[in-house]
Amino acid sequence: MADHVEFCGEVYPLDPTRGLVIGREGDLCVDDNPFLHRHFLRVYRVGGFWWLANIGSRLTATVSDASAAMQAYLAAGAHLPLVFSTTKVWFSAGSTTYELAIILNQPVFDPAPQTAAASGATTVGPRELTPDQKLLLLALTESALRRGDRAGSTLPTSGEAAARLGWPLTKFNRKLDNVCQKFSRMGVRGLHGGPGLLASSRRLRLVEYALAARLVAPDDLVLLDSVGLRETP
Repeated sequence: MADHVEFCGEVYPLDPTRGLVIGREGDLCVDDNPFLHRHFLRVYRVGGFWWLANIGSRLTATVSDASAAMQAYLAAGAHLPLVFSTTKVWFSAGSTTYELAIILNQPVFDPAPQTAAASGATTVGPRELTPDQKLLLLALTESALRRGDRAGSTLPTSGEAAARLGWPLTKFNRKLDNVCQKFSRMGVRGLHGGPGLLASSRRLRLVEYALAARLVAPDDLVLLDSVGLRETP
């Protein structure tokens, strides 16, 4: 199959002469989400390389290779060369996080295979997540992990995620602050900032990072299911 983008079970071929625009009204029409730019991302070819550009004005995207060995934060106006056979892209608009994949037949870079466990145990990021921090990430990413295909997933509110865990909202918010501070100290952007940073924006960015860094995986959902709705002090 030719170089292409995969989204929501559909395949979108990449034409080297015109590229592909992704957005609310792009060649790849994500959906009618009013929070999403009409034209947000562009995949194009120049100088023998495929590139990914953020042509929006506000939204950002999180980019990772298939093994999570590389992660990038694509801000408005930024361009990134696509060098892997599979590049995964996450972006959020409103309360929805989307995932797509860009597949290249002849990638510039072919990483050596890694002998790592297959269930998300090998990640780029902190290995010292506490059990509560892991559960918090699972509660926020559950929709994305269960959907079974690249598409959009809805972010739960803090109250919904706290109820899923059986936690008081005060405990959830405290744990959320702790994990965001931990990742911010590592250099992860968009998790801690000034008064203009909305709580929902911080949670969306946390979801993107957790998925891109493989901090959580579908196999981990058994931990969430075992929690039930009991309250934890």
